[in-house]
Amino acid sequence: MIYFDNAATTYPKPSAVNRAVNNALLLYGANPGRAGHSMSMRTAEEIYRTRSEVADFFGAAGPECVVFTPNCTASLNYVMKGILKPGDHVVTSNLEHNAVMRPLEKLAEKGITYTAVEVTPGDNDKTVDSFRKALKPNTALVVCTHVSNVWGIRLPVERIAALAHQYGIPLCLDAAQSAGVFPIKMGESCDYLCVASHKGLYAPMGTGILVTCMEKNLDTLIEGGTGTNSVSLQQPDTLPDRFESGTVNVPGICGIHAGIRFVKTRGISRILEHETLLMQRLYRRIRQSPKIHLYTPEPDGNALGPVVSFNVEGMDSEDVGAFLAKQGVAVRAGLHCAPCAHKTMGTLESGAVRCCPSVFTTENQIAGFVSALRKIL
Repeated sequence: MIYFDNAATTYPKPSAVNRAVNNALLLYGANPGRAGHSMSMRTAEEIYRTRSEVADFFGAAGPECVVFTPNCTASLNYVMKGILKPGDHVVTSNLEHNAVMRPLEKLAEKGITYTAVEVTPGDNDKTVDSFRKALKPNTALVVCTHVSNVWGIRLPVERIAALAHQYGIPLCLDAAQSAGVFPIKMGESCDYLCVASHKGLYAPMGTGILVTCMEKNLDTLIEGGTGTNSVSLQQPDTLPDRFESGTVNVPGICGIHAGIRFVKTRGISRILEHETLLMQRLYRRIRQSPKIHLYTPEPDGNALGPVVSFNVEGMDSEDVGAFLAKQGVAVRAGLHCAPCAHKTMGTLESGAVRCCPSVFTTENQIAGFVSALRKIL
């Protein structure tokens, strides 16, 4: 199979990640922090080592700022519903995934408003100015994607964060498509970082990360046992216990540890260069056909991440995706859970066919994809 659906989840996973998950079932089979016996203590130590690795990778203040969640969507919900109160206002972009837009729509039922500003690809000044103009006296949060999951458009989040901080407003960053591909530093890029660790960090599915600044605490969505201060019926105030009620996904967290080490060994810059080069070659080969409709310039590894989305003239994107699947090519077609991003490009009715590589994608796979696409054309 030629796998180009890495924007949904990366496949295959590095062998080190596979080993880490399997070893966790053998070596870390006890509930961390819930007992004093050796296996429980050993498991807790491995969880702490992973927190430290994540904190170092993203420049967090310390391992206690790292919260393990089921996925990036949960992380985003923790932040938005943990900060916002009736009467608050939110600024977001017109490229957002439903992981941002659906919680905002739900919060609107409680009297929370939001403004989705226009992102101008290739003109960061205009994009930042759009965010500036949308700020209001009651704006309590800026939340936006780092890289569009459909179009690969990269937002100037460092400048947007600096703007928000001028007004004392925190920035929550949806890094589902950028963590592990683009550099991210807490404070400079955001105050709350939401990560889909099963994508660019090559961890197992069902894992996510929330990295938060220590001085910016959130209300909780879930309360329960944390293994600490059990005599109290109140949820702990300390991080990360405040947001990790119940048993954590130990095998998944061990996979995160191995995935981050893999990315650090390969190097983010090398991974981005590899993926961008492959998508440039794919872009240049398919744009030669007059029946292919492309919506953005070719990926450049800066303003545009390594994602190529297109349509075939006269065909529904889902039909193209189904035909490619029969040829052994895995892509994502349709709306990609991001109708706002499609509305921006005028593809809300048709959707689009999305291709996204990983560190394991090869030149031969690009050639195989182009060959399969030619059969449609």
